[in-house]
Amino acid sequence: MDFRLSEEQLMIQQAARDFAKTELLPGVIERDEKQEFPKEQVKKMGELGFLGMMTSPEYGGSGMDTISYVLVMKELSKIDASSSVIVSVNNSLVCWGLEKYGTEQQKKKYLTRLASGDIIGAFCLSEPEAGSDATSQKTTAIDKGDHYIVNGTKNWITNGNSADVYLVIAQTYPEKKHKGINALILEKGMPGFEIGPKEQKLGIRGSDTHSLIFNDVKVPKENLIGEDGFGFKFAMKTLSGGRIGIAAQALGIAWGAYELAKEYSKVRKAFGTEICNHQAIAFKLADMHTQIKAAEHLVLKAAWDKDIDEDYDISGSMAKLYASEVAMNTTIEAVQIHGGNGYVKEYHVERLMRDAKITQIYEGTSEIQKIVISRSLLSE
Repeated sequence: MDFRLSEEQLMIQQAARDFAKTELLPGVIERDEKQEFPKEQVKKMGELGFLGMMTSPEYGGSGMDTISYVLVMKELSKIDASSSVIVSVNNSLVCWGLEKYGTEQQKKKYLTRLASGDIIGAFCLSEPEAGSDATSQKTTAIDKGDHYIVNGTKNWITNGNSADVYLVIAQTYPEKKHKGINALILEKGMPGFEIGPKEQKLGIRGSDTHSLIFNDVKVPKENLIGEDGFGFKFAMKTLSGGRIGIAAQALGIAWGAYELAKEYSKVRKAFGTEICNHQAIAFKLADMHTQIKAAEHLVLKAAWDKDIDEDYDISGSMAKLYASEVAMNTTIEAVQIHGGNGYVKEYHVERLMRDAKITQIYEGTSEIQKIVISRSLLSE
């Protein structure tokens, strides 16, 4: 078993690290306070190829492997999880889903612009009454022959107001339950498509999260992804890969908090010596580092499974479950190590703690991950 990264992977990781420090770190506190979407930073990430990392160059992407993708997600998330979730959604949920299941026409029309960063996309599954229970779709897409009429509301949509292309999951045949769900491509500006209020969030406040409202939106038949009734399966397959990206985000948040806490412990003095010399703090750092390294191995294993075409449903769920738990625990401890300064924005760890919480919730809560894992174990 070879744990070494290739030269190319190391170069990509370093490029992401440099970008995060030079482009994301300046202004990250202000963007969080103002809930400001990182428009200029997203443009530059597109130029670096970070918005279509796993997409084939044929469709404007970088053609990289999943391991390279999680390395980039980790480095960006150390500093700015609001920016990294934009990368995650565009790569894992939008570009991957279109390349895997879209028609050639859809790829040429939408994927090439999404993967190159010319535009960004959004994935629209959650609703007021359909979060963890994704089968309970109330948004409808009524078949009208050569088009669908879409009505309903989607909640908590990342890139909600900044996207140009939206992959929308909607019910076409209620009598068929989840087998009657479809996946459709909608565009901003379609008549009847409204952007709802911006969410006032605890964390990832620079991420653009909105509700979406559909009032008799006419969507052409050629915007159907996959065959009729494939929508629920499309959503589940896409989310399986998305969980690897969020696991990498959680890992990055944990690393960022740990590194800040370690450096602070080397300069902050108490009782005549640096606090890292006190066993209470040294043991915290030891536990944090051990847990983060364990999470890192789970994340890389899930990415590797995906790259070699192994089943990654379970490894992705385990990676997300554990990495998000480690992110939450690590950021709490990082605030504790900083003491009173940990509660102050300029030291960054309080923001990382707020950002960490969402990794236990979106793209499948920790409870859902346990259901996925336990079902697999009990079916063996």
